[in-house]
Parts: sequence; C-alpha cells; structure tokens
Amino acid sequence: MSHRKFEAPRHGNLGFLPKKRTKHHSGRIRSFPHDDDASAAPHLTAFRGYKAGMTHVVRNVDRPGALMHKREVVDAVTVLETPPMVVVGVVGYVATP
Repeated sequence: MSHRKFEAPRHGNLGFLPKKRTKHHSGRIRSFPHDDDASAAPHLTAFRGYKAGMTHVVRNVDRPGALMHKREVVDAVTVLETPPMVVVGVVGYVATP
C-alpha cells in the first residue's frame, strides 16, 4: 500500500490548532459600545453571552398586505447562554478642565 505525502490539500484551518479542550471556559468581552453621553446615569455597558446552538420557532405573521398575512412561518433562531456575572471592579472618571 502506498501513502500520499504531497498530493492533498489541508483539512481545516491552522488558526483552530491545537485541537484540545480549553483550561478556562469563560470568554472575553471584545467590544464595547461608544457611549459619548456624559449626562447618562451609570449603566452596564457589556454582557457576556455564548452561542449555545440554534433551533426553529413557528410564528404568526401580522403584516396587512403581505402575502403571508395571518399565516404561520418557520424561522431559525439562535440560543444564547448567559451565565451569571459578578462585578469585580468599578472604574470612576472625573472630568477635568
């Protein structure tokens, strides 16, 4: 039996290597909204969520004049898992002249 050494393309992206289970299961918040309103009250700017899978739902269409008005349609939906969060730090800023 022979083997192939050079005559086959890669199977998969090298960016996903090494293929092993992670040591830490908590993700990172990679982007925050641009909040330029200084008069707004302090609020939560980010919330951690993970894509847990997808499923489908059956819903009614309520659009008068549409072809599917008062009919049921099937839509794909994404299931998000949002674990409980604990606040570990608060940063305060003071406007200086």
